[in-house]
Amino acid sequence: MKNDSLARQLAGLFGWLVLVFAVAAIGGVASANAGSFYADLNRPSWAPPAWLFGPVWSLLYLLMGVAAWLVWRTERSPAVRLALVLFLCQLVANGLWSWLFFAWQKGALAFAEILLVWALVLATLILFWRIRPLAGMLLVPYLAWVTFATALAYQTWQLNPVLLG
Repeated sequence: MKNDSLARQLAGLFGWLVLVFAVAAIGGVASANAGSFYADLNRPSWAPPAWLFGPVWSLLYLLMGVAAWLVWRTERSPAVRLALVLFLCQLVANGLWSWLFFAWQKGALAFAEILLVWALVLATLILFWRIRPLAGMLLVPYLAWVTFATALAYQTWQLNPVLLG
């Protein structure tokens, strides 16, 4: 909202960033042993090194938080509420994936769930774009990474059917 105080705007930005990084931390708990688990997996030749995931996800969570904040600070409407609820749904689904794949080692379920994450991210991106194009653009790298991660999850699951049963 245009006439909100600077303090409210900064608090809002801080709140969205805390929320997305809290989800990152919850996923991080599930991924505590991900490095050794990932190293032991048969991976496709195009799989990135394990060290790349942390920096990429940190940037993506930052972009997600800023995108949500940009939508949050627009004029309240049913479209804004729907977009933010969908954002929260995709965030929960995103956090669940690490548990399914790394902690519980459920490859098929993790693959099915990442398809849901992809669809939720796409829908969120579209709604954000309609409300605030910059917010939608900030989610484009996230959708691209989840697209890549979906292919990687599928191939890794296929190469490790016993480990990721």
